Amino acid sequence: MKLRCSVFSGQPASRSRGCGGREPRSLALTFALLFVPCCNAWAQNEVGDQVSVPSPSGRVGVSIVPRVTLTEILTDNARLSANGKQSEQITELSPGVNVSSSYGRIKGYFDYSLVGRMAAQSTSANSIQNALTSYGSVEAIDSFAFLDFSAGIAQQSISGLGAQSAGGYSVNGNQTESSTLRLSPYLRGSLSSFADYETRYSFSSNRNGSVGASEVTTKDILLVLKGRPSASRLGWSLQAGQQSASYSLGRTSESDSATGALSYAVNPQIVLTASAGQESNNFNAAGKESSVTTGQGLQWSPAPNASFSASRQTRPFGQSHSLSFNYRTARTAWRYTDAQDVTNTPSQSFLGSQGSIYDLYFAQFASVEPDPIKRAILVNSFLQTNGISPNAIVVSNFLTSAVALQRRQDLSFTLLGLRDTITVAMSRTNTSRLDSVSTAIDDLSNSTTVRQSGLSATYSHRLTPDTTVNLSAAQQQSSDSKGLQETSTNSMTFGFSTRLGLRSTATVSARRAIFDSTTSPYNETAVTGTINVQF
Repeated sequence: MKLRCSVFSGQPASRSRGCGGREPRSLALTFALLFVPCCNAWAQNEVGDQVSVPSPSGRVGVSIVPRVTLTEILTDNARLSANGKQSEQITELSPGVNVSSSYGRIKGYFDYSLVGRMAAQSTSANSIQNALTSYGSVEAIDSFAFLDFSAGIAQQSISGLGAQSAGGYSVNGNQTESSTLRLSPYLRGSLSSFADYETRYSFSSNRNGSVGASEVTTKDILLVLKGRPSASRLGWSLQAGQQSASYSLGRTSESDSATGALSYAVNPQIVLTASAGQESNNFNAAGKESSVTTGQGLQWSPAPNASFSASRQTRPFGQSHSLSFNYRTARTAWRYTDAQDVTNTPSQSFLGSQGSIYDLYFAQFASVEPDPIKRAILVNSFLQTNGISPNAIVVSNFLTSAVALQRRQDLSFTLLGLRDTITVAMSRTNTSRLDSVSTAIDDLSNSTTVRQSGLSATYSHRLTPDTTVNLSAAQQQSSDSKGLQETSTNSMTFGFSTRLGLRSTATVSARRAIFDSTTSPYNETAVTGTINVQF
C-alpha cells in the first residue's frame, strides 16, 4: 500500500548507543519526529480520508512510503581487531519512511529510518542508530517570506586518521552519530524597478554522541541588494554578512563582511564579475582584525547541458576559490568541483545532500524530470534497482573543534548503457586549522594539515529487468603533514539484487576490507543479506 500525504524531506545518517560517549542530543531527530505527525495532520485536514493529494496538473504531489528492512550480516571481525578476530552474526531490523512533497507551499524530501542491531555473540555490537536525510522549503507568504530547512543524521568519523569502518555495524570507537539541523528563514522582494533584496537568517546546529568531539552552533545574518536586469550589460550587487560559530570544546569564532560587486555580460553565455570589500574576524587574535578583500569571477554556459564557473577572492587568511564544471549527454554525466574556503566543521558536508553519487545522477536526470522533488524519487528508484549506494562516501570527513580552512576537489562520472551502468568518483581534501588562537584538541591541533584522498568505482549489470549484479571497489588514504600517521582503507564488494514482488527487493553481497595503519590495522570479510519491503 502506498500512502500519499504531505511532508518535508531528508538525508541519511545514524547514531549509535553502542559506542558510549555523551548522551545524544539530536535536533535533527527531533525535527524528524515532529515532521511526520504534522504531515498526517495536514493530510487529514486538507483531504479528509483521502490518501492522495493531486497537484493542479492532476499528478500526485505528495507521497508517504513506509518500509521495513531486514538485514542479516555475517562478519569474521566485528571488533575490527588486528589480533584475536571474533566472528559475529548480526541481525538488523530497520523500519523507515520516505516522504516527498512537490505540492503547495511545502516542497521537500524526507527519508528516515531507525536501525536496531542485535549481535548473536558477545561482541557488544548491539546498537540503535538513526538515519535521516531531509531538505526542502516552505513558502510562508506568497513571493515574500520563505523558510529553507535541512537535517541529517549520519555515522561520522571522529578522527580522519583513526580506524575507518567499511560497515556501520562494526564496533568502532572512532565512529559517532552526528546530526545537523539547519533552519534559514528569509524575506525576498523588490524595491520598485530599481533592485531586488533578500535578507536571511541561518541557524545551524551540529551534535554528536562523543565526549571527545566538539559540537558547534553557527548563526548567520546575510543582507543582499541586487540591481534588477535591464537592457544594459552591467549589473551590480551589495552584500553584508555576519557569522558566529560556537564550539562546545573550543571558543566562539566571529566574522563580519561587506562586499560590493559589478558584473558584465559579454554575451548571454558569458558573465564576468569583480568585487571589493572588507572583512574582519577573530581567527588570529582575541579581538577582530580587518582587511580589504577583492575578487574576480567568470560564469560560462555554452549550452543547456554544460556549465562552467570560476571565482577567486583575496581574504584575510589568504586565497579562497571555487571552480565548477558540469556536462551531460544522453548517457553520460561529468562533474568536477574545486573549492577552498572556511568551514565550521567538515562533517556538515552531508547537510542537504545525499552524496556525490546521488548528486551526479540527480544532474543526469534533469532533462527527464525538471521538478527536483519528483526527480529525487526517480533517482532513488534507479539507484536501488541497480544496486548503487546513493550516499557512498569517497572520503570520510572528521570532526573539528575550531574553524578550519579546507580545499576539496571532486571528480565524478557516470555512463548509462542499455543494461550496464558505470559510476566513478574521486575526491581529495586538504584541511588545516584556521583559528590559531583556539586550544581545542582534534586532528588539526596535532598536525598542520590532514590530507585525504579517495576513489570509488561501481559497475552494475542488469541480467533481467528485475535482477542486477554489481561490483564496486573503493580506496581511501589519509595522512598528516608531519608524516607521523598514515592510513589506507581498501574494500571490494560484489552484490546481487532482485525484485521479489511489486514492493519488495532482496540483496545479497560479499565484501572484503583491508585497513592499513601503524596503530590499528585490520582486515574483514563479511556477507550481507537484505530484504526490503515497501507498503
